[in-house]
Amino acid sequence: MNQRHFKYSVVRYLIDIPIILIALLISYNYFPQPEFIFPGRPLLSLLFLFSVVSWYIAAQFSNLYSDLRSKKFSEEIIYILFTVFLFIILLSFFLFMLRDRLYIENKFLLLFLFALMFLVVSTKYMLRKYLHKILYTGRLNDNILLIGATQAAKDFYDTINIHFYYGYQCIGFLDNEVKKLNGCTYLGTINDINTVLEENAVDEVIIALPNSKYEEVRTCLEACDLYGRRVRIIPDLYTYASSNIQINNIGMLPVINLRSLPQDRETNKIVKRAFDIIFSLSFFLILGWWLLPLIAILIKLSSKGSVLFKQERWGLNNKLIVCYKFRSMYHESPETDSNGKFMQASPNDTRVTPFGRFLRKWNLDELPQFWNVLLGNMSVVGPRPHVTPLNVSSMHKVERYMLRHLVKPGITGWAQVNGSRGETRTPHDMQKRVNHDLYYIHNWTFLLDCQIILQTIITIIKGDDNAY
Repeated sequence: MNQRHFKYSVVRYLIDIPIILIALLISYNYFPQPEFIFPGRPLLSLLFLFSVVSWYIAAQFSNLYSDLRSKKFSEEIIYILFTVFLFIILLSFFLFMLRDRLYIENKFLLLFLFALMFLVVSTKYMLRKYLHKILYTGRLNDNILLIGATQAAKDFYDTINIHFYYGYQCIGFLDNEVKKLNGCTYLGTINDINTVLEENAVDEVIIALPNSKYEEVRTCLEACDLYGRRVRIIPDLYTYASSNIQINNIGMLPVINLRSLPQDRETNKIVKRAFDIIFSLSFFLILGWWLLPLIAILIKLSSKGSVLFKQERWGLNNKLIVCYKFRSMYHESPETDSNGKFMQASPNDTRVTPFGRFLRKWNLDELPQFWNVLLGNMSVVGPRPHVTPLNVSSMHKVERYMLRHLVKPGITGWAQVNGSRGETRTPHDMQKRVNHDLYYIHNWTFLLDCQIILQTIITIIKGDDNAY
């Protein structure tokens, strides 16, 4: 981390102190507490002290101040929500200990928490936008030296170039055999690493070499130690990509642990199923009871045919399920072309009705699938279920494709909130979607589901270019 980024991190860390004070003053302005005197009113000062201590203790547990450049803001909101949850517990503990000497009205605390949450989210968003602005100019970028020209190295290089706001700038790469890497500057062989580190301002070294190149890896690590450079390794773990990989230590030895899937555990199954039922029932009670009939009436008025569209798709363990959707295409539209090949929905697809285009843009055609969730053959979050022809055509062309059926399919998923939705024109597009699905399957947590739902809502509000 360069000096400028360090200063930014300090500001990001300390700015929550005045935010806590402002939230307290807002609450005091609307609900003044008779015991409080400010300035010089020790009880409000004491509450401010307790709040600051509670907040930063909670933030340490939630990792709120970790480097979140490579995460979306919706993911940062999850960190904030977790911090607020822990903050409430800690502050309640402090107030309980002083319950005989310090009385605070519930409405005061409620407004304080809402104000704090709003101010923290707003401030973090503005800071993130400011960071993106100065990262675009290159003033806060960390200079990266890439070692190796493997597929992982290419993916890493493309990622940091596409997402400039990650704050990484690759000055070049070293490799003993390959001299071209998606436009990245070639700086020499791996043995030239000492010269490169001495002559260039390098903040971090990324090693992306095959497992067999352990001698070259050791050479790079020794050079990084000599010149005091931070180093990270992108492991060549594609061989184990079908497993949930965890790297830990036994003594001084790093060990790769191939664990069972998180959703294989009974407790996690119960948590996920309970959440699916509660979330789906909440949808029907709050929105579904009036929104679904309204959409059905508009579909009926706008075009001939049934309201619902039932389609055979593959679910958990490759079992066939009937997936419910609102009909968005004209009645009896063909599903295959003249050659018998299945036709996916594409931009400006003539089969889609005008109202169906609206439904697809705002993802409203998927709402009947909450009934699938209640039936138990789908989940709110999971890999999107594909139609049978798409499964058959992809299972032999896309690596580890069938592993996406190890869990229930979902209404939304990790692939969809990361841009992999809509038409898959090439096997590479499908491989990208499958890789996202496998990441979700191997790294599932309840918080990840909450994060995906939040990102889905944000994407719907912002609009998705791939929704057609």
